Amino acid sequence: MNWLKAFFRRSPPPPAEPEAPRPADWNLTLDALFAEVKAGRRAQAGAREIAWARAYEVSLLPPGTRFPRKGDVYAARADTTVSYMTAWAAPYTGGGDGTLYAGERICIHVEPADATPVGTYAVPVEHATVERRMVPEAERTHPKYGGFYLFVRTLDLTSQFDLVSTEGEAADGISSSPG
Repeated sequence: MNWLKAFFRRSPPPPAEPEAPRPADWNLTLDALFAEVKAGRRAQAGAREIAWARAYEVSLLPPGTRFPRKGDVYAARADTTVSYMTAWAAPYTGGGDGTLYAGERICIHVEPADATPVGTYAVPVEHATVERRMVPEAERTHPKYGGFYLFVRTLDLTSQFDLVSTEGEAADGISSSPG
C-alpha cells in the first residue's frame, strides 16, 4: 500500500527559473518578439523573453505615465483604431480591429493584472452602438456569440485618449464581464 501512496504523492514543483535582468541591448516589444516567433527567427518566446519585452515596452512609456485602473473612463481624442475580442460559448476567441470615433468613451472594466500594465481590457460606454459597428452581424447573431470587449495599450491610452473619470460610470450597456 505504501507504494500506491508513493505513486500518487504529488511531486514537488520544479525549481523556478532564476530571474535574469533584461539585457542592456534588448529592444523587442511584445509585438516584435511574437513577430520573430511567427517569422521563424525564434523557436519560441519563453517566459524570460516575454518579461524582458514587457519591461522594455513599459520603459518606452513617457515618464509619469498614469497606468489604467478599474473604473477609469477615457474618451478618444480623435478617431482611433483599437483591437477588439469576441467571447464565445465555445473554446474560441475571435476579434479584429475597429474604430472608436472622437469623443467615444471606454471604461476599464477589470483591474489590470499588475501595477504597470502594457495594456488593459475595456468596454465602450455606448456598448451596443460600438458593437454593431465593429463586430460583423454574422458573428453578433451567432447562437454561441457571447459579447465583445476591447484591448487597449497603455501607450495608446496616454497618447490618443483623455482620462475623463476615475470613478467608473454606471452607464447602460457597461457590463462587468466581457460577455
